[in-house]
Amino acid sequence: VQLQASGGGTVQAGGSLTLSCAASGRTEYTYAMGWFRQAPGKERVLIAAISWIGDNTYYADSVKGRFTVSRDNAKKTVYLQMNSLKPEDTAVYYCAARYTHGSSYVYTKGDEYSYWGQGTLVTVSS
Repeated sequence: VQLQASGGGTVQAGGSLTLSCAASGRTEYTYAMGWFRQAPGKERVLIAAISWIGDNTYYADSVKGRFTVSRDNAKKTVYLQMNSLKPEDTAVYYCAARYTHGSSYVYTKGDEYSYWGQGTLVTVSS
């Protein structure tokens, strides 16, 4: 499966952005999704994840209450709505996918994901 992330840009602190991740290729299987980010000089970390049918989600503490992950399987797209953005949210954001047999399962480790998008840069100015 190929993933294309989009929606990044520059926004002022307190603003909002919505990232999208469109899947193509072998999408006939069920797959769980995750959003990661990598800030300059730091490791890539998981910030949100969603199950295949969207009934379970995971958020890192750093974004809980501000970010919302959702998906539209008919459109083969996963979204990350980011509100109340802070300068420390500045990073390259990546979407990732992995096939799953469990429709309600979320995956919270980077090495559990098999497919990665190219990343989209989010810059939050103070």
